[in-house]
Amino acid sequence: MPQTRNAAPLVLTMGDPAGIGPDITLNMWGRRKTLDLPSLVAIACPAMLVQRAETLGIDVSLAEIGDISEAWSCGDALPVLALDNPVLARPGTPASENAPAIIESIERAVSLTAAGKAGAIVTNPIAKSVLYAAGFSFPGHTEFLAELAQRHFKMQCRPVMMLAGPKLKAVPVTVHIPLHSVPGTLSTELIVETAMITASDLKARFGIAEPALAVAGLNPHAGEDGALGSEDGDIVRPAVSKLKAAGINAFGPLPADTMFHDAARSGYDAAICMYHDQALIPAKVLGFDDTVNTTLGLPFIRTSPDHGTAFDIAGTGTARPDSLIAAVRLADTMVMARTRENC
Repeated sequence: MPQTRNAAPLVLTMGDPAGIGPDITLNMWGRRKTLDLPSLVAIACPAMLVQRAETLGIDVSLAEIGDISEAWSCGDALPVLALDNPVLARPGTPASENAPAIIESIERAVSLTAAGKAGAIVTNPIAKSVLYAAGFSFPGHTEFLAELAQRHFKMQCRPVMMLAGPKLKAVPVTVHIPLHSVPGTLSTELIVETAMITASDLKARFGIAEPALAVAGLNPHAGEDGALGSEDGDIVRPAVSKLKAAGINAFGPLPADTMFHDAARSGYDAAICMYHDQALIPAKVLGFDDTVNTTLGLPFIRTSPDHGTAFDIAGTGTARPDSLIAAVRLADTMVMARTRENC
């Protein structure tokens, strides 16, 4: 097993077994010697992983373990904590019967982290429609993690999505809502809360002592002094003022069309964006294969590949593990930064 940089291994959830999660997990582990990966434990169905490795022609050895502490004695084999729920291993064919196993993998990952046995969580992609069909009541992965944080850490939290790539860190204030709902949902308080959580985690988990936040305007040209909409003056600008008063280096509202070129990005550590695509389009253009989805505001570190289940290519051997590799590396880096912060 690779040399660990941290006291506890990372845990990797299974994701939807019909998607590319198993493919990229096996592909990544097969390249572990050249990637210098941290210690890692998969929470999955061992038989499914063996079958998928055979399908993909990947020579990977697995070690089924009964406790995460056994990970240190697995050598070059991928340590796997077996799930109690059964898994239907049909790549490309999502099935609601897999929902209990998918959910179990996530729940066990949070439980291990809460117990101090895992350093961070890396989640493989899930398909919400599969979980909804089995009665899953949460809007998505992140909301479920927030509920698990309340259950296991006994604390309320407000999760914040960040797309973290080598060239840009971008945070959307509003996320998975229709574009026409954004102006009515956006508020000064929501912007301030999102930016403060971002600044706090940039310090604690990224090791940035004094984060600089560039705050995007909502409208074209940041409203053009009200000619193109009043929200930037009425909602965004007061939020920036409140952030400055709280000691946070925030500036804006800025026209979004001039925020993301090389010279502009050199002036800030993260972009606070008003809606989903305003953040995700530049993040993916600047680093499609190595941008990571990380959730701020949780009492544990969580990263994830910035892509979905890709059922159409599952089991074909064409899925690239780049974003998963980046997610594992970022989780490891964040754990180390947190350790230094706590010293």
